[in-house]
Amino acid sequence: MKFAIIAGGEGSRLKKEGSDTPKPLVKLGGEPLVTRLLRIFSKAGAKEAIVLIRTDANDVATVVSNAAKQYGLELTIVQGDTPSSMHSLYQLSPYLKGEAFCLTTVDTVFNEELFINFVNEARYLLSQNEIDGLMGTTSYIDDERPLYIQTKGENTISGFLDEAAPSSNTISAGVYALSGKSLDVLEHCVSQGESRLRNFQRALLRKSFQLKAYNLGMVVDVDHVDDIAKAEQLIRKEL
Repeated sequence: MKFAIIAGGEGSRLKKEGSDTPKPLVKLGGEPLVTRLLRIFSKAGAKEAIVLIRTDANDVATVVSNAAKQYGLELTIVQGDTPSSMHSLYQLSPYLKGEAFCLTTVDTVFNEELFINFVNEARYLLSQNEIDGLMGTTSYIDDERPLYIQTKGENTISGFLDEAAPSSNTISAGVYALSGKSLDVLEHCVSQGESRLRNFQRALLRKSFQLKAYNLGMVVDVDHVDDIAKAEQLIRKEL
């Protein structure tokens, strides 16, 4: 399984609130967000990592390179200024083809052990062809535009909703494990002018992909300055 991070956002909301630190380098417990993810990837058994950063993010590239060396990861840095997370994934896609991959956005903060369990579950189910994707979810809803996950049966995903429904008590956590063939659907979405990652996920369901939900507990997206304190509180519970 390959591992990838989307770290190409501008962090515009953080900047408006007075933070001059690039989002990937925002620190939790003294550790930059992107470094934390690479460390956790290594703990989860990753051998390589592909990281998308902005074209002007030389300081981020340095931190990523040093962290990859520290944790023994083969690193590919992809630089590009993309308009959306879906386009970011599309730019990463040439490096992800050929096998299953795990993807997360750089501002997603989760419990380390639950993430490792998620990766192990995804590896097994994808290798057995039992599913086409495992989607990380959370019942902690503190997002401006949450994507609600509708499920049926044994956590089988039946819908991605912009609004809550009786069968959708969790939202997307921004953590994905998908089969390589999902990238064909992504390519089609981009060719049709789609720009939102949630529409790619909906397209997977329309193509009859078997997707399962996996609850990652509390997950915090670091979009605002006050999210940093929430994320710090989350990681302190791991100590």
